[in-house]
Amino acid sequence: MSKSFILSLYIAMLTLMFSSCVTTRQTNYLQKPKDFIPAYKDTFTYKDYLLKEGDRLYIQVYSTDDKTSTLFNGSVNNSSQMMMNGGNGDNQDLFTYIIQQNGSIDFPIVGEIQLIGKTVRQSKKIIEDILKSNYMGEDDNCSVDVRMIGRSFSIIGNGKSGRYNFPREKVNIFQALALMGDFGTFTDRSKIRILRTNKNGNTIKTFDLRSVDIINSEFYYIEPDDVIFIQPMNEQFFGITTLWGAIATTISTGSFFYGLYYYLFVPKSK
Repeated sequence: MSKSFILSLYIAMLTLMFSSCVTTRQTNYLQKPKDFIPAYKDTFTYKDYLLKEGDRLYIQVYSTDDKTSTLFNGSVNNSSQMMMNGGNGDNQDLFTYIIQQNGSIDFPIVGEIQLIGKTVRQSKKIIEDILKSNYMGEDDNCSVDVRMIGRSFSIIGNGKSGRYNFPREKVNIFQALALMGDFGTFTDRSKIRILRTNKNGNTIKTFDLRSVDIINSEFYYIEPDDVIFIQPMNEQFFGITTLWGAIATTISTGSFFYGLYYYLFVPKSK
């Protein structure tokens, strides 16, 4: 093993090490598009979620007429308890309806109500209109509470795998990160993938989370049943994130090659 080979190997190791350093450019959010950070120029505004097959709806009817409340909710006491608990009582399943394959829910007394492709607000109005037109008197005031329940998204990869419930109707990508505790230092934020289900089937899209333009893109808001895939950086091999870490690694690498050189080429005293 020649001196020139050892020197070349040492230089190659140093070059690889410094090229693998993790910088704030690779980890910071909301950066202006430049160099390798893309721009998402398409203006995007939030749109209410459209109900699809398998979605679960909490629906409860409130009326000034006790007979009407009992007709659609069962026990009046149960109804009052559910109202006080915000739909989170022990009997929540009694007020939960699943959108079937044909796009409808099977509502008591009424029968099938088509709700697929509608927003929650539209569904509320549809049910109220049906009840007022067919089952209510002129003096009977009626209100319907409609909410999606069981809404969640999943994150897979890099030690952050888990399933998380929606804390509110709208959740953006940064709120989702807050729920999971943010990505680790060595997560590749430039290649985040989302598996999303829509009426045309499953689609996989890749985006760069570091760009400030993410706010104006289709990736900003999380949708129910989204699956977010994350992967580690190549730089994780060395794990250098600070200047002092680079200096310490340089010193230890130099010490190793100096020791190797000394062992191989420096004459030993007898």
